[in-house]
Amino acid sequence: MSDTSTSQTGRSAFRSVEAATGVAVGDPIAVHGPADVAAACAAADAAFDTYRATGNDARAHFLERIGEEIVALGDDLIVTAMRESGLPRARLEGERGRTVGQLKLFAGVVRRGGWMGLRIDPAMPDRAPLPRPDLRLRMIALGPVAVFGASNFPLAFSTGGGDTASALAAGCTVVVKGHPAHPATGAMVAGAIDAAVAACGLPKGVFSHLVGPGNDLGSALVQDPRIAAVGFTGSRAGGLALVKLAQAREVPIPVYAEMSSINPVVLLPEALKARGAALGTAFVGSLTMGAGQFCTNPGLVLAIEGEGLDAFVSTAAAALPDAPAATMLTGGIHAAYEQGIAALAGHDAVKEISRGKVGEGVAQGQAAFFETTAAQFLSDKALGHEVFGASSLLVRCTSEDELHAVLRAAEGQLTATIQMDAGDADMASRLIPLLERKAGRILANGWPTGVEVAHAMVHGGPFPATSDGRTTSVGSLAIDRFLRPVSYQNLLPELLPEVLRDGTTASRLIDGVPAN
Repeated sequence: MSDTSTSQTGRSAFRSVEAATGVAVGDPIAVHGPADVAAACAAADAAFDTYRATGNDARAHFLERIGEEIVALGDDLIVTAMRESGLPRARLEGERGRTVGQLKLFAGVVRRGGWMGLRIDPAMPDRAPLPRPDLRLRMIALGPVAVFGASNFPLAFSTGGGDTASALAAGCTVVVKGHPAHPATGAMVAGAIDAAVAACGLPKGVFSHLVGPGNDLGSALVQDPRIAAVGFTGSRAGGLALVKLAQAREVPIPVYAEMSSINPVVLLPEALKARGAALGTAFVGSLTMGAGQFCTNPGLVLAIEGEGLDAFVSTAAAALPDAPAATMLTGGIHAAYEQGIAALAGHDAVKEISRGKVGEGVAQGQAAFFETTAAQFLSDKALGHEVFGASSLLVRCTSEDELHAVLRAAEGQLTATIQMDAGDADMASRLIPLLERKAGRILANGWPTGVEVAHAMVHGGPFPATSDGRTTSVGSLAIDRFLRPVSYQNLLPELLPEVLRDGTTASRLIDGVPAN
């Protein structure tokens, strides 16, 4: 990724890097520049009105065709992603299935049509003291969307991932800034989307893919006046930089950024008494999954001192040394992780519980588990910041009140988990209203790693988990980020969108009552 040169086109170029060795591989990849950004945004803008006017069936078929083209890439896609990310085959095969599955999910959403939010309030010319006009409403696409690929999910959250799928489902054209950690993988998926665009007879500007190792490309993309919204998954610093750029534009635009979360897991007393050791084992499995490189990794564990907590800690401490070091996505991510755990290890108020195996290869992350007291956690906000990787901090609380104080002080989160048994129900009921204010998803007796692609899923949360806690980047509700309402008052029937005319079969509200 950092190996820059000059391509045959005369442009600056960079090369893909094998995650396991840190060695640059493959042919030089030409870096896109400002002119390419302008051309892609112009094409997206030119194609927008044609694409947003596509019928629901045609758009759904396009989404399904993208999935088919991704599957048709075969094993070459998996092998390429393995090389660039260091992630294992099974994980990437599952991620490909998820990528195709969410395209199918949105195809179903588009076909059913509920995303259009149709509402009709018929005219009431005889109403006193004033008549009511004829009002009809539908949701329409925002405009061209910029999508930033994520480092930790080279398929499901990148070029053809959830942001791209939901934006295309909404009727938006898309310009992707591919992540430089996996450029070859992104190029393959982009080729599949291009093939689907051609097969469905759509304008080329419906989708564009830009690549480059620096920040200038993304900055230019967000600042282009034709871009109407941004989807981003990455670091807090990166997300906030994009938000700042978007708000400084002559016409500000929304940035839907998923950024930072440590996903607290609360171990309630009865659960600890009954299964403290089992919870310790399961915790280590969740912590070390995928080298801890999940935005839902359990980076914070909270418990009240008492029977069972020692069993949890001792079991986790004994299991962690057997956890192998795993190759992290990039050298930069590995370096940041090492800095994060070094800061915890060197903190006067933090005690190291256990470490995983030491890595022998390039950019291999060693798992780490630390502990502190609630009082110390409350006195230092830095202890609540994310360390991206297989690191977690146990906070020992002396009472339920102190547990609540820690959660109130914590930042916004993607998830919050309660480990509970029947005897914990009263305490859990007092926790849930607090957790609702802090997280987008509340789990019971599970682990936060793993995000189901489903209609009722929320993958979002209060800042800094996301830049806009009212939205989700996973699940069918994600389409709403890229839509806005338009109301039509007293238009002639022939001027109305077809779905709002009388006699159509589309589902809608009439005077607030469901019809059809």
